[in-house]
Amino acid sequence: MVPAGAEPSFLAIVGPTASGKSEAAVQVAERLGAEIVSVDSATVYRGMDVGTAKPSAELCARVPHHLIDVAEPSETFTVVGYQELVREAVVAIRSRGCAALLVGGSGLYFRAVVDDLAFPPTDPEVREALEREGELVGARGLHERLAAADPEAAGKIEPDNVRRTVRALEVVELTGRPFSSFAQAWERYDEGGVRAAGIEVPRSVLVERIERRVREQIAHGLVEEVRALVERGLGGWLTASQAIGYAEVARHLQGEFGLEDAITRTIKRTKALARRQLAWFRRDPRIRWFEAKDDGAAACVDDLTEYLRG
Repeated sequence: MVPAGAEPSFLAIVGPTASGKSEAAVQVAERLGAEIVSVDSATVYRGMDVGTAKPSAELCARVPHHLIDVAEPSETFTVVGYQELVREAVVAIRSRGCAALLVGGSGLYFRAVVDDLAFPPTDPEVREALEREGELVGARGLHERLAAADPEAAGKIEPDNVRRTVRALEVVELTGRPFSSFAQAWERYDEGGVRAAGIEVPRSVLVERIERRVREQIAHGLVEEVRALVERGLGGWLTASQAIGYAEVARHLQGEFGLEDAITRTIKRTKALARRQLAWFRRDPRIRWFEAKDDGAAACVDDLTEYLRG
């Protein structure tokens, strides 16, 4: 919640996939005179439209949308790169006298924007050297080194988890700061940073909406979209990246299993994604939740507008 009398830096509508955020957000943005900034780690990619449920051309024509189609699927796109682009977009939005309305389901991207969190650097050579060291001294030997350098981080990482141990040590070597010092920022929530509305859909309704949307995506050209990406040489990237829906259809096109199996697998993974998104956002005490029914977020437009207007 934003303290009484204070203006938030951002407005936001967040929630799980398939909750109807995109359609509702356009109506809210029109009423508030806001422009929409996508908070989504998949819609940044060009050529991935159907499977990421990007806002339609009609919705984008009604309200300007930002941070959509800003990267090629083959590019390495990081949350740090996203932060930089968001900062530029927000400056431009505010110069036009508009508010920035964040809309999406990526909790990581949401926190990166509203709390302007710092992300420690990475270096392939340092990481590779630490991985080789782990092979020599073993997972627990590497973990003991971390315990000496950063006891707090070591206490939160299982001794056998080499990947996380390597990452923590990599940060220590590159920054001279404990890895835990970066993590501490994630435990703080700036009360004045955002006025955020969360969309909560009954589980049975959300499951039905997910199943319907996946089948609609297939009907509206997801297979053809994936085939075009594969023909561009991105088949390996799609399966390696595990982009939901794209990975399953790419494997179907490779003959690993039938289309119905690809649909079933996509639905299962989308449900799991929705659970993770809700778990992430529910940890944030600043989000006020609005319960949606069969119509999803569209049923909450009046309440969302009133709340975000403040």
